[in-house]
Amino acid sequence: MSQHAVHTETLLAHSGRAQKKAGGTVNTPVYRASTLLFPTVDALRSAYGTHHTYGRHGNPTTRALESALCELEGAHGAMLTPSGLSALTCALLATLQPGDHLLMTDSVYDPTRAFCDGALKRLGVATTYYDPTIGDGIRALMRPNTKLVFVESPGSLTFEMQDIPAISQVAHEHGAWVMLDNTWGTPIHFASFRHGVDVSVHAATKYIVGHSDVLMGVILTTEALYPRIRGFYKQLGLTVSPDDAYLALRGLRTLSVRLERHQHNARQVAQWLAAQPEVEQVLYPALPDAPGHALWKRDFTGACGLFAVQLRSMAEQAVTAMLDDMRLFGMGFSWGGFESLILLTHPGNDRTAKPWQGRGPLLRLHVGLENPEDLIADLKAGFDRMRSEPSSVGTT
Repeated sequence: MSQHAVHTETLLAHSGRAQKKAGGTVNTPVYRASTLLFPTVDALRSAYGTHHTYGRHGNPTTRALESALCELEGAHGAMLTPSGLSALTCALLATLQPGDHLLMTDSVYDPTRAFCDGALKRLGVATTYYDPTIGDGIRALMRPNTKLVFVESPGSLTFEMQDIPAISQVAHEHGAWVMLDNTWGTPIHFASFRHGVDVSVHAATKYIVGHSDVLMGVILTTEALYPRIRGFYKQLGLTVSPDDAYLALRGLRTLSVRLERHQHNARQVAQWLAAQPEVEQVLYPALPDAPGHALWKRDFTGACGLFAVQLRSMAEQAVTAMLDDMRLFGMGFSWGGFESLILLTHPGNDRTAKPWQGRGPLLRLHVGLENPEDLIADLKAGFDRMRSEPSSVGTT
């Protein structure tokens, strides 16, 4: 791109496109290759130490996606992995070693918590979970061996917003790095590196791909950390298929328009849900009365379609009656695709730093690209089924 500062939508359309190298095609082709040939011994030797020696280290298709993601989020380098979880685990392992201390937000994605309590513990890394709303109060938890502070804003399931600039400042004062799960924010709605983050990790499976047909993760880093993480990534032998990279690139081109529609639909659905008598609170930071809205408004340029609904105290069979016959909202463990999803969750089972205060069931919704009036009609029918249960109000 030229030095002229262009808008995000333009970057999405043009970044990662090397037309001359790709024979002038608009879309970077799928380069399926394991073996790369070199014409001379000198050419082979000059390739040592680069990413252009073997198919596992990348190809023009994966390079195009990495380049586009770096440009969008302001990173120095990117690494593609087979899933969001593999991106998280690779980045954690690359930055931590036995004897280190990790500060981990208590609202973290559950598989990340399981990795900390399992693999990292066995490797001699101590993890302390902290209240996600702690802000610069995290200073009191820093130790001489604290190497990394992990943030996720908003938090998985419960959507607490974190003051990432304040946390980053404290972490850097103590010589620690900051790692962020930025899947909700996406590369275009949260400029992680301008807010003090050193490593940004995404489940590209979600909004980057956007079509529920590819599993992929991405690690984005600063210049200082890129050699360390890239070297470890290479040692693990992680790679993604060029076909998947092609699909992710195709999804990336429409990320802005998809997110605009996801946010538009989610606001309408969330506002309707907030008016239902069974709803205690809607946890969607983009709503003015939602917890953490001020931080979202300060730091983010937009929202997506994922949020949670805290219901009032009721028996779970009433919620089951609602969910079992949804017509448009499917039940599944992913999100970020074109389709709407709904899931009953239990965040209180894993909290250790600050108990979850919700008394009733918690529903996580991903609002897709359907017409919001149809989605609201589907939810209305579900609430009618819930109300028909004799135990719709009571103790969970």
